[in-house]
Amino acid sequence: MLSRITDIAISETTRAATQFWHSVWQPGWQNYLYVLVGLSLFFWLLEILIPWRRNQSIFRKDFWLDGFYMFFNLFIFPILGFAAAAAIVEFLFLKLSGVVGVSDLTLFDLSDASPWILFPVLFILRDFIQWNVHVLLHRIPVLWEFHKVHHSVEQMGFAAHLRYHWMENIVYRMFEYIPLHIIGFGATDFFYVYAFTLAIGHFNHSNIKIPLGPLKYILNNPQMHIWHHARELPGKYGVNFGITLSVWDYIFRTAYIPHNGRDISIGYDGMELEMPSGFGGQLIFPFYK
Repeated sequence: MLSRITDIAISETTRAATQFWHSVWQPGWQNYLYVLVGLSLFFWLLEILIPWRRNQSIFRKDFWLDGFYMFFNLFIFPILGFAAAAAIVEFLFLKLSGVVGVSDLTLFDLSDASPWILFPVLFILRDFIQWNVHVLLHRIPVLWEFHKVHHSVEQMGFAAHLRYHWMENIVYRMFEYIPLHIIGFGATDFFYVYAFTLAIGHFNHSNIKIPLGPLKYILNNPQMHIWHHARELPGKYGVNFGITLSVWDYIFRTAYIPHNGRDISIGYDGMELEMPSGFGGQLIFPFYK
C-alpha cells in the first residue's frame, strides 16, 4: 500500500503542476487561471470607476498581499501537496469503505441529469455546506485561529475574498467530500459553479455598491458582508456567514445589517498585536498561537 500511496502522491503533484503550466499557456473561457484573472480585473475596474469608499486607494492596504493569496491558495498550494494529500485521503477512505463492505457511496447518481438540474443542486448543496463550515470556523476556537487570517483584512477589496490560511482549504474540502460524493458529483461538474461562486465572492468583498433590490435576500453582497468583518458585532460568534447565498443567514436568523456600514472599522480585536503583516508570518501564526 505504501508504494501505491507514493505513486498517488507523485501522480497528483505532477498533474497539478502540469495543469497549472497548461493553464498559463492555454488561455480560454474554461481555464481557472484566466477566469480568476478576468474576474479580478473586472471587479478592480469597478472599484476604480464606482468606489463605495471613495477615500480608499485603488491600491488599498495589503492589495498585493491579497493578490498573492489568490494565486497561492488556488494554484500553488495544490502543487505543494494539497492535491496529493486529497487524493491519498480519498484513496484511503474508499479503501476503508471497501473493507467494511461499502463498495460505492453514491446514493443518487446525477451524472446523466440535465445541467439545468445538476448545477443548481450542486451549487445550493455546496453553498449550504460551506455556510455551516463557515459557522464552525467562528465557533470552534482552534479553527478560529486559522480563520483570523481572513479577518485580519483592514481595507476591503475584491482580492480579500481569497485571503485565507491554507488550512481552510482542508477544512472545507473535508466537510464537502462525503455529501457531494454521495450524490455522485465529479470534478468536471464544478467549473461553472466555481466560476459563479468566485464572481460572487469577489463581488461581496469589493469596494463597490450595486443595488440588488430583492436579490439581496438571496445573494451575498458588499453591504451585507462588510458587517461580517466588522470589529464590533452583537453576539459572540459573528453574523452574515453566507459565502455566495445570503438566504441562509435570513433563514437561520444570523443576518445583520443595522445601517450603512461603509465606514465601519473592520478586523478583530487585538489583531494589531498578534497578527504578522507578511505572508510567511501569517502562514505559521495559527500554529504557534
